[in-house]
Order: sequence, then C-alpha cells, then structure tokens
Amino acid sequence: MRQNKGTHVAIDLQAISALQFRQKFEQRQKLAGFDVGGGDHVLNRDKPRVDDNSLKNASVLFGIIDRVEGASVLLTKRTETLSSHKGQVALPGGKIDASDASAESAALREAYEEVGVEPEFVTVLGRLGDYISGSGYRVSPVVGIIDPAFTLRINQHEVAEAFEVPLSFLMNEENHQLGSAVWNGTERFFYKMPFGEGRDVKPIWGLTAGVIRMIYDRVYG
Repeated sequence: MRQNKGTHVAIDLQAISALQFRQKFEQRQKLAGFDVGGGDHVLNRDKPRVDDNSLKNASVLFGIIDRVEGASVLLTKRTETLSSHKGQVALPGGKIDASDASAESAALREAYEEVGVEPEFVTVLGRLGDYISGSGYRVSPVVGIIDPAFTLRINQHEVAEAFEVPLSFLMNEENHQLGSAVWNGTERFFYKMPFGEGRDVKPIWGLTAGVIRMIYDRVYG
C-alpha cells in the first residue's frame, strides 16, 4: 500500500477473468476468517468507533462483469441531490428494507433500481463480513458475477454516471493509496484508489475503497 496523496500513475497488469476470480473466491471462502468484518476503524484504531446500536443496515453489490477481454467492476457516481455520500463514487447498493429477504436480495434490488441490472443476470458468489463505516452504516458486501448481456439503465435521480474499472486494477495492492482528512477536528485515514488520469480521474475512496480493500484482503491478501 502506498501513502501517496498525488495523482495515481496507472500500472498495467494482466487481466483477471471472472472465472479466475470466482475460483480464488471460492477457495478462500472455505478458510477461517473469510467472513470477518472490517470497517473504517481498521485504519483508525485510536479513534472512537460508531455506536453499533445506531448503525443503519445496508448492502452493496461488488458486481464483476464477465468481459471477454478481462473482468471489470461496475461502479457509479452518486448524484449531488442524495442525502448521503452525494457526488461520491460508489458500488450499487443502499439501505436494507424490511421487505428485503436478505442482504443479497437488497443488493440485487438496489442494483436493478439504480442501474438496471436485473437479478437474473447476476450469479451471487457470497458475501463478506459487515463493513462498519464512520458515517453510521453497517454494510454487507455482496459479491457477484454479472452477465455482460445486461442492459444499463441509469436512474438519474440517484446515479449521475455508471462506469467500469478493470478488476485487475482494484485487486492490485499497488493501487491502494492511504489518504487522510480532518473530520470533527481529528485526522482520519482512509483508502483511496483513483482510477484514470487528469480531468477523467475517478476518485474511488472512503467507504467504497474500504469495501474493495476488504475484498482484496480476503481473496488475494
């Protein structure tokens, strides 16, 4: 992991296929500790944690699109009108409703509502332990493989943009930077994985980058 607050210099890696990731995921899934959770506190162990009783339950879909040229991950940029994490890069997802049968069903529902990915186009591999965010959410990361035949339909009330990032980029520790910011008078640390260059850079950071880092740790770490 690099501690670097500058612009990311792209590193070319051999593409990872969806099948390669699935095989690695299923191997690691059988090992002890795979379902151990994480959160913002991992990088901020000396800071007060959010009260667990106040956390809101949510789930996100780490959706791996099975592209022939190499797998990619579907990400979104949230609109500026949303009440939380507005304008930020995110994985499709949101709060778990009372009507949702599970974290998996909530993630699939949100992916359909936000970007039009129908549940039948997603093969769910499983989920990791919960990620606790400093913003007050208990997030269940659901991992699935998306059939590229899906049709992207953006809900413009929630999503400003949808884009793909190579899985090989996100699963390369060299692209995991350590950033920091002062919040409520205290410096707090977080992961960031800026993708692209110049004006086209996608600022992946905070909760989203933390979840991606946790997936990397469990599957490739």
